[in-house]
Amino acid sequence: MQRNGVMKVIQQTSPAAIRSTLSHTPFSSAQDFLHDSRDHRTVCKVLEACKVSSDYKTASAIHTRIFKLGYGTYPSLVATLISTYLQCDRLVLARKLLDQVFRLDFNVVIANLVIEHLMRLGEYGFAKKFFLKMPVRDVMTWNLMIGGYVRNARFEEALSLFREMLDSNEEPDKFTFASVMTGCARLGAVNHALWVHRLMTEKEIELNAILSSALIDMYSKCGRIRIAQEVFNGADRSNVSVWNAMINGLAIHGLPFDAVAVFSKMEDENILPDSITFIGILTACSHSGLVEEGQKYFNLMSSHYSIQPQIEHYGAMVDLFGRAGRLEEAYAVIEAMPMEPDVVIWRALLSACRIYQKPELGEVAIANISRLKSGDCVLLSNMYCSMKRWESAEGVREMMKKKGIRKSRGKSWIELGGVIHRFKAGDRSHPDTEGLYKVLDRLIRRTKLEGFLPETELVLMDISEEEKEGNLNHHSEKLALAYGILKTSPGTEIMISKNLRILQSRLARIEDSAGK
Repeated sequence: MQRNGVMKVIQQTSPAAIRSTLSHTPFSSAQDFLHDSRDHRTVCKVLEACKVSSDYKTASAIHTRIFKLGYGTYPSLVATLISTYLQCDRLVLARKLLDQVFRLDFNVVIANLVIEHLMRLGEYGFAKKFFLKMPVRDVMTWNLMIGGYVRNARFEEALSLFREMLDSNEEPDKFTFASVMTGCARLGAVNHALWVHRLMTEKEIELNAILSSALIDMYSKCGRIRIAQEVFNGADRSNVSVWNAMINGLAIHGLPFDAVAVFSKMEDENILPDSITFIGILTACSHSGLVEEGQKYFNLMSSHYSIQPQIEHYGAMVDLFGRAGRLEEAYAVIEAMPMEPDVVIWRALLSACRIYQKPELGEVAIANISRLKSGDCVLLSNMYCSMKRWESAEGVREMMKKKGIRKSRGKSWIELGGVIHRFKAGDRSHPDTEGLYKVLDRLIRRTKLEGFLPETELVLMDISEEEKEGNLNHHSEKLALAYGILKTSPGTEIMISKNLRILQSRLARIEDSAGK
């Protein structure tokens, strides 16, 4: 009867349900079940339950059974078992499994599939170990590693591995470049972007819709919107994705009328927009306060193009109204949605409540975010601080302590000479800390002489004015800017990336204040 119970639950998709059944089943019974089973997907589900419950003993027994049943070459099983061991902090067992896999007849196709599964599980570190042990690699191996790094937000590792690929005998293909360009875009690394584009041209990689879209997106997010437009103008524009990339690029640069002009041109060339097109247009309107225009395009989706708004479109409308200070209308959109609002929508409302000091509605948003992150709590706390409600703000901070929620420090980075330099607020870990702080102090003194006064009311804490000013002076963006001034010549354009935003400054007007 117990075996039937295990079978019934394992057929379900919930690892929690599997775990619950196994916890009430004698181990020998579960083992007997696995012994009888000839379905590797069943075994994979049991492993997923072991991973969730950190049950390495059962996983270890299944490990033995996997190879006895001849499942040792099933990539999904190998990857899930490795991930389970790592979750249980059993690195020795994971390495043992790795050695066991490589003692079998090596097959690069199967090895590639293991890498793919490991990357999907977020185990990029162990995927690299697996990659390094492979006696043979092909272009797919490199692509899976580079693409996996990008999907797991390990962009610098992706670029580093791409350089290793170039040093090997393996030639990158269009899929390689698509992943690398995405990594450059997410880093805002313009020098890397220019190098990758040049390399792609040298290797005569033919542009298709995917690569053209990736190029436009890369240059847009690296702050080079004019180059993005040049790529767009010279590209084959028969695929809607190319238009979407251009519209979205113009949107994030705060160029709504340019985005609308591209949309109009799209209609002229008989390219039908899709749902992603309208996300770009709504974003453009949202970032520029064009509420009526945004409403027009939202209605146009269904009335003219028969595209039913999805949750992303409703989210864009909430953001549109929220940024414009029309919070009641933003909340009305949420209430009228035909689907459940997701956490992104509630966070958009919460952010607007902080800006426009609407704590009651902000509390509604917080109540609907099931798994609070540090940013959510900080928004609510800052909203209370801006209204001098120090006790309420302290209550939020205490709640964060009790729940173990830690505030993430802001980060900024700057690319110089092909190297990315990262900074945090108040950071003193950089090798050139002494020099960049001297530059920053000179800049601050010069700006004060010119009549600039720091807006200390933006520091939302109950501390002295002097402490507030110190917090403002040592923001991560200012540290990155000071480092750029320290390391470049006057007149050079400095580009700083922070949370997908690009900050640009020309040094020509501030070179004297830097003492250069």
